[in-house]
Amino acid sequence: MDGTGSCHAEASVVLQLTPEAAWDLVMDWKRQSRWMLLTRVWGTENDGVGVGGGVAARTSVGGIGFTDDMVITHWDPPRECTVKHLGKVVRGTGTFSITPVSTGSVFTWAEDVQPPLGRIGWVVARPMFELMMRVSLSRLVREAR
Repeated sequence: MDGTGSCHAEASVVLQLTPEAAWDLVMDWKRQSRWMLLTRVWGTENDGVGVGGGVAARTSVGGIGFTDDMVITHWDPPRECTVKHLGKVVRGTGTFSITPVSTGSVFTWAEDVQPPLGRIGWVVARPMFELMMRVSLSRLVREAR
């Protein structure tokens, strides 16, 4: 947790795709629903494209969950997209970045969020959140094949 109350979580994976193909895969909001664990994702404003575009993600187990509304604040295809989380449960920013490497691309998912239960809540939530990120990225690798 930094001085602003923001907590950082990050996970990366190598995709055997060109940066352009990796971008097309990870920025297909509806398709994210196939690899993002326990979450359904869709574009809202401007179909989730470009600065000012909107995205929504419904994370739930059974009927219990929350919807995370986001607005795109940075859009630099095929390198980086940053969203601002606007909800009551998740606040802060999330960034998807793609870096070319000799074997394809490294996809990094980073979140800088203000957890609803503060530092103590983050100590408990972070390991589960990062596990969900890693499982999601493993599913993304399978989706990329």
